[in-house]
Amino acid sequence: MRVLCPSPSHLSLFGLLGLVVLLSAGTRAVADEGWSVTPLGTGRPYFYAEGTPGTVLQDTLSVRNPTKRNLNVRLTGGGWLTLAVPGVDVPARTRADVPFTVRIPQGTPPGDRTATITARASGRTETVGVRLRVRGPRLPALTVEHVTVRGDRIAYELVNRGTTDLTPTLAVHADGVLGPVLDRAPRTLPVRLPPGRRLALTEPWSGRPGFDAVDIRLTVTAADGTVRDEEYVSVRFVPWGGVAGVAGVVSAGGTLAVVRRIGRRRRDERTDRRPELAAKSDELTGAMT
Repeated sequence: MRVLCPSPSHLSLFGLLGLVVLLSAGTRAVADEGWSVTPLGTGRPYFYAEGTPGTVLQDTLSVRNPTKRNLNVRLTGGGWLTLAVPGVDVPARTRADVPFTVRIPQGTPPGDRTATITARASGRTETVGVRLRVRGPRLPALTVEHVTVRGDRIAYELVNRGTTDLTPTLAVHADGVLGPVLDRAPRTLPVRLPPGRRLALTEPWSGRPGFDAVDIRLTVTAADGTVRDEEYVSVRFVPWGGVAGVAGVVSAGGTLAVVRRIGRRRRDERTDRRPELAAKSDELTGAMT
């Protein structure tokens, strides 16, 4: 695949010309299989190219029609890939060469990318792969964020802030008031984290404390050990149902004590007033005689 300078004039000329070339189909062993699409030339099962951000790459797709009838082929690509024409008419026993470009956007992190050119004709679909390697400095960077406890699981997020794919490992440790309550050695997570990707994950914790104050530490490391990050969170586990029951009993006991105190006070008041009432009764009785 050739490298082109990303000049607007060149790209404009490229789009205007179309550059669809009809040639003899040759003696390729595809006559029994019908039409085919391949990279221009021989010995390439797919397209391959390398470039830096901002580069425009060029290559050519060959559509071969060894049959006895004309063929109309519709072509599609995606992403950074642009075909010179969306389709081509290929006469019998000829070949059409269709150029295309791959533009690597500025700021693209280094790494491998894939794309596909799809051709459709006569009820058939054929594809050709495009493999692209973006060159540039590889800067690994990994963070663990937003650690929380949700029921019997520890939720967290991993973020790849670098320019290379990462396969992270995770270690979990938690200390309660009386000592460690969870300690899991580092293990590789079954995920692949591309550059710029944020991934929400959870870690099971079926035996978490029911009543404790716990400090949790999550440690993530790239599989090759190049980067490492830690995040801490403190949680308090309280059995609110039990606390409510105890509070209810305490409240009921306090109410009963108050009622008893009030009742005792009223009985005492009645007892204290009995001599006074008796004296008044005697006075009234004496007046009547």
